[in-house]
Parts: sequence; C-alpha cells; structure tokens
Amino acid sequence: MTTPKIPAHAAAEPSRLNGHAYAAVTAGPSAVVALPPVGPPPVEIDYAVVRQLHTRVSDQLSRLLTESANVTPAYRREMAERLGREVIADYAVGMAHAGKPVSPALERALLDAVVAGMFGAGRLQRLLDDPSITNVHIIGCDQVLLHHADGSRTRGEPVADTDDELITMLQVLAMRVASTERQLSESNPELDMQLPDGSRMTVLYKVSPRPVVYIRKHSLFDATLEELRDKWGMIDLLLHRFLLKALESGANIMIAGLAGSGKTTLLRALARTIPVAEPYITLEESRELGLHEPVGSNWVISLEALQGHGEYDHAGRRRGERNLHDMMPITQRLGVRRVIVGETRGREIVPMLRAMTVSRGAMCTIHARQAREVMDSIVQLACSYGNDIGADQALRMAAQGIDLIVYTAVVDERAIGGAEHRFVSHVIEVGGMRDDRVVTTTVFGPGADGRAVPRHLPERIRDDLMDAGYDLRELTAYIEAGPHNRGAWARELRTRRSRG
Repeated sequence: MTTPKIPAHAAAEPSRLNGHAYAAVTAGPSAVVALPPVGPPPVEIDYAVVRQLHTRVSDQLSRLLTESANVTPAYRREMAERLGREVIADYAVGMAHAGKPVSPALERALLDAVVAGMFGAGRLQRLLDDPSITNVHIIGCDQVLLHHADGSRTRGEPVADTDDELITMLQVLAMRVASTERQLSESNPELDMQLPDGSRMTVLYKVSPRPVVYIRKHSLFDATLEELRDKWGMIDLLLHRFLLKALESGANIMIAGLAGSGKTTLLRALARTIPVAEPYITLEESRELGLHEPVGSNWVISLEALQGHGEYDHAGRRRGERNLHDMMPITQRLGVRRVIVGETRGREIVPMLRAMTVSRGAMCTIHARQAREVMDSIVQLACSYGNDIGADQALRMAAQGIDLIVYTAVVDERAIGGAEHRFVSHVIEVGGMRDDRVVTTTVFGPGADGRAVPRHLPERIRDDLMDAGYDLRELTAYIEAGPHNRGAWARELRTRRSRG
C-alpha cells in the first residue's frame, strides 16, 4: 500500500461525508409502526470488521502524523479518509480472494463507519445523518426508538453490540467532541452535551438498569425570522415586526412553551437579528444555541456550565463545577447589555431575573404548559433557589425584570394523520405590580384558530418601541376589527380539527 505524503501546507478542507438514509427494522409493540423504505436498501455492516479497520487506519494515521506539527483537524480528517479508502480497498481484495466480494456500496458504508468512529458520533452517526429522524430514544445497546418527522416511530438497529460498548463509545465521544469537560462514569452518571451536528444528547448511566440515551435533533437550527414567518408559519408579519422592534428597543423577553414547541428555535432566530458588531453573552448548561458559530464571525461570548469532577466539597459541589447560577454575576462585568440564557430550568432563574432588572435586551426560555402559567413556573423555579427567596419576592422580580412573555404553542395531529403545527399564540406585556398582583397586557392573543393576533396596545414598553421606530398604528386597525381580526397570517391553519 502506498503511504500518502503530507503537503507542506497541510490545510486542505475535507470532503463532506454523505449520510445514508436507511429503513429501520420494525418490531415490538404495535405503537411502533413501519415506514416504507426510502431510496436504496440499507447496507448491512459487520461492526467487528469496522473495529478492525478503524484500528488499522488509526495506527497508520498516528505513524504518519507523528512528526508533523500544526496539522489542522480538517487535514487530519482528510488523511483518515484517504487512508481509510486504501485500507478498505486492501480488505476488499482479500475478501474477493476468499470468494466473498465486497460491493462498492459496502466499501463506502465501511468508510463512513470508520470515519464516523474517528471524528463523528460512531454508530450514532447514521441516525444523525438521516433527515427523516427528528429524535431518538435508546435504552441499552439494542432498544432504539426513532421518531420521524411525519409523527411515525420505528425500531432502529442496535447502536452497539453490548451495553458496555455503548458506554465506552459515549465516553470517548464526550472526551473528543464536548467543548468543555464532560464525563460519563459511576461518579458522573449524567451527561448532557452537544453533538457535532448541533443535536443535543442526554445520557443516564448507573441510575437505570440499562444506559439511557436521548438525542434531540434540530431541524430548524439555522432558521431565520423570515423563514419562521414565510416557510414555517410560526409567526406572521405583524409579530415579526413587533418582536424585531421589541428586541431592538431593549425589551427583556422570556419565551415560554411546552417541550418541542419551538422556543429555542424562535430565540435563536431572534438573536440572529442582533447586529453583528454588538457583543452579547449566551449562557447554557449544554451548548445548543450555536450563536457563536461560525467562530470569528460575530462578538458572541458563549459560556457553558462545567460539570465538575472528583470529590464533593463541604457545600455538596464537585471540584471545578460551575453552573449558570455561578456564572451569571460575572456577565455584568463583561461590558455587554444583553444576556441570553438558552433554558432556565432550575435555580439559575433567580440570577436571570436579577440580571433582567439591571439590563436590557435579555432573553431566555422557560417551560410552561399554558401562557397563563408562566408566572407560576417562574415562582416554582425561584423557590427552589433556597430559603432566601419566597414566592412574593420572585413575583416582584419577574414583574420588574420581564417586559414580554412570548408563548409558543404546538398542535400535533400526526397521530391522527394530520401535521404538526408550531406557532406563537400569545405576546404578553408584563407591567409591574399593582395591589400585590402582576399587571399584564395581552398585546397579542389567540385568534379563532389559536394563532396570535393583535389585542391591545402595549403600555410599559410603548415609548421604547416608538423610539426604535415602531408605528403602533400598525396594530390599531386589527385591534378595532374585533371578531374579524385574523392578524396578518399569510396561510390558513389547516388542522384536521378545523376541517371537521
């Protein structure tokens, strides 16, 4: 076999690997339905062979790059692909001599598997590359449940040969891919991290009979506000303009909704409208927003919680642990006005509210079943902060710091043959406290089909909106239309319920 030589620049960009869609094997409960195969049938891979090929390629790559300095990750991957093709070609020749020819499709599948093990997510990579898959639930190495975009679910192929192999794969993945230290072990049985494609992976180990893995894929990772309006129907033109001017005017915005309702997608799209030259901070337990990428193209200070490791201290914390609550105070000393928290789901709600009371243009997301329950969710999270804050104080902080609550709703009719619809249903202005109650104004509320339409003019942020160039008269005509007010939604919401 000819060993490729390294050119002096050693900085060539790698070619992209093509993902292979494959039909999942269906079995088990009747709730898991079969999908018709799409495209060519899947290529069956012997992962014992993949491990052998992986070892050969890794050994050759290490020897080849031993004396090479400043080799870029892109070039390392390109070299691995070149070596992989040669190693697999040798394997194919040997198999042909043994009377077991290897097809070109299998050669390519073996190369993809080897490269995925070295630079991607291993046997999980096929699931990440399949655009029809939205989420993945895994229990042990062989119970794989795939959630598809059309609402159906199928059983997937095993992602490892044993549970121990699955854990080893996840441990290596955490060490190689995570941007901050992430461990999966008996002393750290929980893992939450972002995968190379932007998907979010959560792992439980030891606390359950078998390892548990959940992967949430982001189908609208790069969606803009214009695309959410024109392509996905999540907002209309009125909401688009209002939210843009609210963000520009410095309003503090909390986006609420159920899991999977589009909270993070909307927050990400809003944040991308912030001028490129304006620095701001993102705070996340595990990086999911991706607003700092591509690196060097903007002034986003992306902070991620540190897991910690080793023994617990007297306060019950691991050495090196830094959570969002710890990092929030330092954000006020970095010379930026906007702080964005990807998800407030614990005690970080209190420093988030405190930051909102002294800053402008902050944003965060929070889980809530209904728009009217957002304040209850805030109080519940704040009261978990400790004995030094009660419900009344939490309410006052929320009333003082939050300007707008944007609620995202989801109508999922896929189980009955319909579609999944995500849209903004409420925009509620928070106007402080009066007689020990939070004062709110429903600026946008549900219309006849549940989507947000103008209801009332804002009060608290009215002057700031006008200073930002927003014309409130844009809402007045719709508000005065009364029952005929359907907003500026470009398309009818075609639910099965509305069609009778």
